[in-house]
Amino acid sequence: MSELTFLSAGAMAEHIRNGEISPVELVEAHLAKIERLNPKLNAFVHVDAARVRREARAAEVAVADRKKSGVVGEVLGPLHGVPISIKSSLEVAGLRCESGTRLRAGFVPTHEAPVVARLKNAGAIVLGVTNTPELLMAWETDNLLHGRTNSPWNLERTPGGSSGGEAAAIAAGMSAGGVGSDGGGSIRVPAHFSGICGLKPTPGRIPATGHYPVSSGPFALIGVVGPMARTVADLKLLFEVMQGPDDGDTCAAPVPLRWPSHEEARKLKVGYFEDDGRTPVTPETRAAVCTAAEALRRAGFQVQPFHPAGLEEARQLWKKFFVMSGGMLIRPMFRGREHELSPILKQFLEWYAAEPPLTAETFLDAWIRRDTLRAEFLAQMRKNPIVICPAAAIPAFRHGERRWQIEGKAVNYLDAWSYTEWFNLIGNPAAVVPVGRSPQGLPIGVQIVGRPWEEEQVLTVAAALENECGAWRRPPIV
Repeated sequence: MSELTFLSAGAMAEHIRNGEISPVELVEAHLAKIERLNPKLNAFVHVDAARVRREARAAEVAVADRKKSGVVGEVLGPLHGVPISIKSSLEVAGLRCESGTRLRAGFVPTHEAPVVARLKNAGAIVLGVTNTPELLMAWETDNLLHGRTNSPWNLERTPGGSSGGEAAAIAAGMSAGGVGSDGGGSIRVPAHFSGICGLKPTPGRIPATGHYPVSSGPFALIGVVGPMARTVADLKLLFEVMQGPDDGDTCAAPVPLRWPSHEEARKLKVGYFEDDGRTPVTPETRAAVCTAAEALRRAGFQVQPFHPAGLEEARQLWKKFFVMSGGMLIRPMFRGREHELSPILKQFLEWYAAEPPLTAETFLDAWIRRDTLRAEFLAQMRKNPIVICPAAAIPAFRHGERRWQIEGKAVNYLDAWSYTEWFNLIGNPAAVVPVGRSPQGLPIGVQIVGRPWEEEQVLTVAAALENECGAWRRPPIV
């Protein structure tokens, strides 16, 4: 039964439609995997096994009814009977939505976030919700409410954050795929650390309605909800179900699905850079980007070196939007309850306090500079509508580490993730695909970046890269 949990989500759905796998059998395999591995990994924070089994039986009945009726064609949803997981910062009726903080301990919503409703309408079965750092403000998953999440590649290392529980669950075969969120790399860094795939969409392409912290104000410009899975094909499947406007999302726009043809895709020009000239990356990270560039050349793409201007300013502006705005919102929430701060969130607030305070004037200036920089960056992408680069400076780090030596230079915690933060500020869609390995055997992902609203191009290039560089690999702790 354990082998069933490593099928792709697409294969699971196909086998269920064909009557080759029962939804009950598939759910039981996942629940058994969770029971065995979750005590080691601490990826799930709430699983309602009784409800999951009821939904699996109902899904099985639907398959049987379809067979009896003799109906031919796609009647069942594209994810019918497929067990998935949801980051615990998104509302799932009947499951905890605590975002890793004691301030929301025990909160259980009575309704679904739009993306959750869409996945369920497509037939998916939600196994449970997964762990996050407190209020999502870290690249390591740990909190005082549920504790630390460990990587299935090495229990002494983190699967990343803030969608770390989601990444660990998917990588270990405890979930076929799921939903994360990303305001500064929180889908892409865990995907990179955990050896899976993840997509940060354009703000508004997939609704962030029902997410906590709420995606509004400056956070609506940088924070998104997106799919995570073991294969690019599953990312595409999840994306098709999840995408589309919602009135509750400030950035929503009615963008139709449009997958490029083979001929259109091969005309895309791809630019790449191995580092930004400021924050060095490990040699294996550099090698993974070069491997990806060569792989796309073999696949027929035009690939050339490309170093976009404005990256350092984007990093600085992202800090104003994420760190400074985040600190301004979070600090008052804990007034009189400072003792309930997790160490990771306390450290985040210390970074906030160390920066010059934002005034209305300085924040307005940052917003205008962000818009100007975005226009300049997108103008550069006219020649290279796809850009590949590192997802982070390092592979998965040991729990609690905050500083690293790379090429004789010290790399601090916030700097290591600048490779993802730029694209939150500018609003580009970006995917991560596993490509290489570190000397310790840890996964190394490569980031594929596109122009706003062109997720289909990003995922098409990601699929070509995955096809050239090999499929997902099992972590050792499964």
